[in-house]
Amino acid sequence: MSAAASPAELAALRNAVPVGLADRADQEFTFSSADFDRVRQLIYQHAGISLHAGKQAMVYSRLSRRLRETSQRSFSQYLQSLEGLAPSHPEWQEFVNCLTTNLTSFFREEHHFQMLATELKARAGQSVRIWCNAASTGEEPYSLAMTCLENMPAGSVKILASDIDTKVLATAGRGVYNADARGLSPERLRAHFLRGKGANSGSIRVKPELARLIEFRTHNLMEARWQLGEPFDIVFCRNVMIYFDAPTQRKVLERIHGVMKPKSLLFVGHSENFTESKDLFRLRGKTVYERV
Repeated sequence: MSAAASPAELAALRNAVPVGLADRADQEFTFSSADFDRVRQLIYQHAGISLHAGKQAMVYSRLSRRLRETSQRSFSQYLQSLEGLAPSHPEWQEFVNCLTTNLTSFFREEHHFQMLATELKARAGQSVRIWCNAASTGEEPYSLAMTCLENMPAGSVKILASDIDTKVLATAGRGVYNADARGLSPERLRAHFLRGKGANSGSIRVKPELARLIEFRTHNLMEARWQLGEPFDIVFCRNVMIYFDAPTQRKVLERIHGVMKPKSLLFVGHSENFTESKDLFRLRGKTVYERV
C-alpha cells in the first residue's frame, strides 16, 4: 500500500479543502490544510482509510479531544509527537479510534440474515466458521449468533468478530444495550437477552449461551500478516470497503479471499459492488458473493 498521497494529490486536496476553519476566532486549536493533509496521510498509512476533503470539520471535532487529553497546544504539535512514536504505541490506537465511523444496529439489512439462515440450514450437520470483520459495538456479531442459534446446534458454529477500534470492541464484549435497541423483536428479546433490574433497569444483556459463540479480537485489515486460524465458511464485511480507495479495496478483497473456503459466502454493504473482481468472487444474491 502506498505510504502517502502524491504531491499532486495533496495539492488537489489543499485546493478542495474549505478555507477558513483555521482562521475562526472561536477555534480552540489552529487546524490548517497542511495539518489535514498530515492526518489524511497517517490514517491512510495505518488503517487504509481514505479521507475526503469534506471531512476536515469531522477530523477537527474528533481529534481535538485527543489534543486536550494529551495536553498538546496545536494539531501540528500533536501530529509531530504522534509521528515520533513507535507504531505499537497506544496513542496510534487512540488516533485510529477517533477517526473510525461506527454506525450499526441489530439485524441491519435483514435480507442478509434471512439468506444466512437458509445457508445454515443447508449446512446441517456441518461445523461453520464465521468472520464478522467490522464488529463495531457488537450488534452485528450478536445478530449473527442469534441467527445461528435459531437455525443450527450451538456447538456447530464459531464466530470471530473483529474491529480496528478497541473502544467499540470493549462495548461489544460487554454485550449490554438499551432495552429499546433497534432491530430486536419481542421474541428475540425474550430468547436471547436478560433484562436489567433496579439500577440497570432499561438495559439488556446478551445471554451467556449467545456470548459463548463469539470471540472478539482487534484486527487491522492493513496488517501485513493475518493470523485468523482455519478458513471461514462465511464472512461479513459490510460497509467497510467504502472507506478504502480502489487499490486498497482490491488488496483487502484478495486477502479476504485467501482466508475463505472455496464456495464460501461474502456478505457486503448495500452500496458496495465487487463485480470487477470476478476472478475472486461471483455474485450469488443481493450484495452476497461466493468465493471462486
